[in-house]
Parts: sequence; C-alpha cells; structure tokens
Amino acid sequence: MVPDEIWYVLDMYKEGVLDNVLRTAKRFIPRRLFSVVAPLYHRALARTGALVYGLPSRKLTVIGVTGTKGKSTVVYLTAKLLRAGGYPTASVGSLGFTIKDEHWPNELKMTMPGRFKLQKFLRRALKAGCTHVVMEVPSEGLAQGRHLGVRFDGAVFTGLHREHIQAHGSYENYRAAKELLFKITRNVHVINADDPESKRFGSYPAKRRIYYGIHGGEMRAMDVAVGAHRSTFDVYNQEFYINLGGRFNVYNALAALATAAMYGVDLPTAKPVLEGIDHIPGRMEWIQTEPFGVVVDYAHTPDSLKAVYETLKPAATRLICVLGAAGGGRDSWKRPEFGALAEEYCGRIFLTNEDPYEENPDQIVGDIVSGFSDAEREHPKHRIIMDRGKAIAAALAEAVDGDIVVITGKGSETSIAVGGGKKVPWSDRQTAIDLLDARAH
Repeated sequence: MVPDEIWYVLDMYKEGVLDNVLRTAKRFIPRRLFSVVAPLYHRALARTGALVYGLPSRKLTVIGVTGTKGKSTVVYLTAKLLRAGGYPTASVGSLGFTIKDEHWPNELKMTMPGRFKLQKFLRRALKAGCTHVVMEVPSEGLAQGRHLGVRFDGAVFTGLHREHIQAHGSYENYRAAKELLFKITRNVHVINADDPESKRFGSYPAKRRIYYGIHGGEMRAMDVAVGAHRSTFDVYNQEFYINLGGRFNVYNALAALATAAMYGVDLPTAKPVLEGIDHIPGRMEWIQTEPFGVVVDYAHTPDSLKAVYETLKPAATRLICVLGAAGGGRDSWKRPEFGALAEEYCGRIFLTNEDPYEENPDQIVGDIVSGFSDAEREHPKHRIIMDRGKAIAAALAEAVDGDIVVITGKGSETSIAVGGGKKVPWSDRQTAIDLLDARAH
C-alpha cells in the first residue's frame, strides 16, 4: 500500500508516475516490435496501477457491464437501484464518474479510463465508503487489458451487434474481447436472453446466473408498451411506468432490475426509483417537446440509429435528423448505412461533422452520402453543413409544430475529437438549449 503522502505526487501526472515511464519507453520501441510485446506492456501497466493504488477492487463489489448498446444506461440505472437498496455505490462510464452523490463528467473520450485513472477512481470510491462500483467495460478496454487488476464480482451482457470491427479485425475478435469479462468473473452473470449470443455468454461458469428479456429469461417483461416518451411493462405482476421511450430502454431497465436483484434489491424497492428517473443524459433525451420536439441521442451504430428513428417517427409529423460519423478508422463501413437509414426515416437531413479525429471530415460525410439512393441524390432532402452548431441551428430553424429534431452521434459528450489528439469543447445538448432560448427571445 502506498502511503497517503505519496498520492499528491502521483496525482501530478495524468496517469501516474509509472504509467508515464512506461508510455515514454513505448515511444522508443519500433511499432512492429511493440505489437509483439503489447500484451506484456498492457499487463504491466494494469497490474502496476492496481498495486500502486493498493488493489482497491479487492475490497469492493465491482460489476462490469459489456455489450454493444445500452452499457451507459444500464450502469446509470443499476447504480441508482443499488443505492436505493442501501449500498453506497460508485459508477464510471461514458456518462461520467459518480461516487455516492458526487458526479463529474467523463472528458477522456474513453468509456473505460486508463489503468491508473481507473485504479485511482476505485481507491477514491473505497475511501469515500462505497461498497459497490458499476462500470462500463468496452471491448477496447478488454482487448487492451485495462480490466486486469480489477476483481469483478458481477458481469452484465446487454447484447452484441456489429461495432469496432476495424479496431478488432473481425466480429469474432470483437465478440471474444467481450467474452473476456465473463471468463474472469465467476460470481454473478446477468445475460440478455433475447440476444443471439446469449448461449455463448451463458456458457461460462458462474455461481449465480440470471437471464432477462422480453421473450425469455427469469426477469421477463410482459405486456410491454413503448412510446417515444415513456414505456410500460410488467415483471412478476409488478407494473412499471418509466419515462424512457423505446423498446431498447425496456431491455436496459430489465438489465438493471436483474442485476440489482442479484444483489438483494427487490422489485418493490426498484419500482419508485426507475419511475422517478425522467431522462438519461444524452440518451433519447428530450430537450423540448412542444411545439416541436428536440431529442439528443448517442446513437453511433446502424442498429442504434434505426432504433431511435423507429421509436420517434410514429410520434412525429416529420423527423428532422442531424447526424455525422466518427473518423479515426472507427468502422467506416457503417457510414453508408447511416445514409440509407436517414433517407428511409427522415423527412429532412442535415449531415455534419462529428468526431473526425485525423480523418478529412468531408470524406466522412461523403461516405455517408454514398449510402443514399439515386433518387435522393437527384432530389435531395439533405444538406451538408460541416459546422455542427450551424447544422443544428438550421435544423431547428426549419422545424414546425409536430416535427421532431433528432441530433445523434454525441449524446452527453463534452468535446469534439480532432486531429493531433486535440479536443474541442462541445455539447449538443447545450447548443440546442441555447439556440432554442435565442429563438424564444
């Protein structure tokens, strides 16, 4: 255990003293050679971080949530339920860092923090008196060994779809990375019964396992009714009314209920907590409902984008869609699919910059346009406005009563990632609020 006097020194560095030493050494290793020693590097970094911060996860009940969609919402909901059950709980993911009632944003552009930051957070949670931690565990974090040095008590699987294929090399590699969490977690497994990969993830040994779903599972939703603003369903004759629209949010709620149940939080305790949540930041978040709707959502995969559009379209006279796509080699295959989906569901389309990283933003948007039909190109209902703020302003300016403006891709994120590792401060939510306020006055 490192004495408390040393923490101040360690905190002067972004990822800790030893982390910086290892990163410096990495820069002097040829890329081809580093690809060979990378597993050892990642292991050393993760194990060292855990040791430096005193192996905090050994004194905590850590629950990891993995899957393509829903991770952040499930973490958010589960932490709320555990707190209601009497457990001082911390959480970490793309929605931010929370320790009991203290919250601060995640500005790292990483769902799962680096090894030293993660261990530092766990230690801070422990010192604050937390007993439980719920955290997002993405495939990249698992592939890079950021989970090493964390003792997981529970693992939650929300489902699997095509994502990060370029980063992992194949869907099989992507799935295998997700499976690592279940291989190392031996106590509690929570699995989406309706996902095609449920049997695979359910094949790993666990002391206790629970499945959830709409079509199957022990934590099963019956009499499901979903709308754009809210959803209702029954579980074991307990009726739930939640202020979260879309079928996907029913699954997210079920995942949280199932996880909380495995730690002793019953449905009557969970019911008022779920029903008291009016929104998830940046996840199908309604900024305005009248005279026209404005929604901000994180959707950044074709499946997620389709789910958002399918949920909102029946409630709208017309969908006005603002979207882009990430750069940096992040699944460029999905860009044409974004274009095709936008053409199918949206009455008006504004294509814009999102997170270009080092890629040419015009090329990214061009890839989206390649998914349009010949009819859309000849009689376009889309406009290209690369300045994201101006694109949102143009969309709001065209909206009339009954329309819904849906702004996707960034959700609650607080920056735009550009070349050179730089981040430009940004908020879709605040931009929309400011523009609506200006419009009202």
